[in-house]
Amino acid sequence: MQTDSLFYRLFQTAPALLFEIIGQSNHAAESYVFRSVELKQTAFRMDGVFVPDVNSPETPVYFVEVQFQRDEQLYARLFTEAMTFLRQNPTVQHWDVVIIYGDRSCELRDAGAYASLLALPQVHRVYLDELAEHESESVEMRLIRLIVEPEQSAITQAQQLVTQVNDFPSQLSSSAIIEMIETIVIYKFPHLSWQEVEAMFGISELKQTRVYQQGLEQGLEQGLEQGLEQGLEQGLEQGREDEARSLILRLLTRRVGQLTKPIQSQINELPLDSLEELGEALLDFSGLEDLQQWLSAYQPRHEG
Repeated sequence: MQTDSLFYRLFQTAPALLFEIIGQSNHAAESYVFRSVELKQTAFRMDGVFVPDVNSPETPVYFVEVQFQRDEQLYARLFTEAMTFLRQNPTVQHWDVVIIYGDRSCELRDAGAYASLLALPQVHRVYLDELAEHESESVEMRLIRLIVEPEQSAITQAQQLVTQVNDFPSQLSSSAIIEMIETIVIYKFPHLSWQEVEAMFGISELKQTRVYQQGLEQGLEQGLEQGLEQGLEQGLEQGREDEARSLILRLLTRRVGQLTKPIQSQINELPLDSLEELGEALLDFSGLEDLQQWLSAYQPRHEG
């Protein structure tokens, strides 16, 4: 399960969630924008950076990493990217690093050369399974808890949360919360069909969510790589080439913005196997340039 993409989607929608996780005032989020940052002239892209308003030079930049499995290169990669960002942005004077672990088993036992950096006061390590619950916590925090909830109790928790969407403070609309709950359930239980998910919740609001109505399309956009591969294969097997092509165009528009007619023409000329490659690649696109680079690389690769 691509758990980190769920977190980053929540951070993008509700930046205050980060500050709630690390125990700071939610008001600190008012001057922040959460985004993915590409480091110039490197192969690095930082998925989670909270960038403050340009008028707040004393406010730190937050580098955020979500970690649900042990990664031997985590500290090397994270601190290298953070320092590269600071070198390329010399006006930044203050910074914090937040590492969000599912639990302590995801953390490296030996920090090695990075032990002194981890001891700095601006480096925060958070273990989600150890966070104390509060009655006044936001819906976003409750969604985080649902992501890490054990499978045997996750369904019950999801059902309860759906019926209580209007009872807690939130920056999200009720429909957005229900949609996020459904997405989390689909991530945690990929074997469930849409009909089973509907029966599980048993509420009419579920049918109004984009996830329910658009199914595969919304799942692809949120990074369900397995759903993408299976969905395209099924579509191709059933001879729905036009439907698959239309789906890719809609996803690309959502992902990188409005497509020009020449780009649409290039995509319409792609054979089915290349269309499937593009469907998998678009999950990593962050802008129109990524799509243009893919199409440019595609042409000589298939002409040779």
